[in-house]
Amino acid sequence: MSNATTGKTVRFTLDPANPPKLSEATIARLAAMKDGDIDLAISGSLADAVWTRPGIPFLGREQRQITLRLDADVIDFFKQPGARYQTRINRVLRAFMDAHQPRNKAG
Repeated sequence: MSNATTGKTVRFTLDPANPPKLSEATIARLAAMKDGDIDLAISGSLADAVWTRPGIPFLGREQRQITLRLDADVIDFFKQPGARYQTRINRVLRAFMDAHQPRNKAG
């Protein structure tokens, strides 16, 4: 398989009754780790995301109302800063979409 995106979603779940086993050395290494030591490369373009209070929504863009089922903790997270949580969710989805758009080659 190549490194290209396949477009398929892969889901992993952890069984709380059977958590992964970590060695004592790994536990000690993780406990000693500082925030600056954490590699955020796996977070993609959202690692540099700046959360701000949204202003007026983008005017002139077509928006559609849909029904979307999200996990309760996800909704609570986006509602936490206050009103306009739907706009915050839209911005995160747009950032993800923009990061995964093919780049136009100049020249």
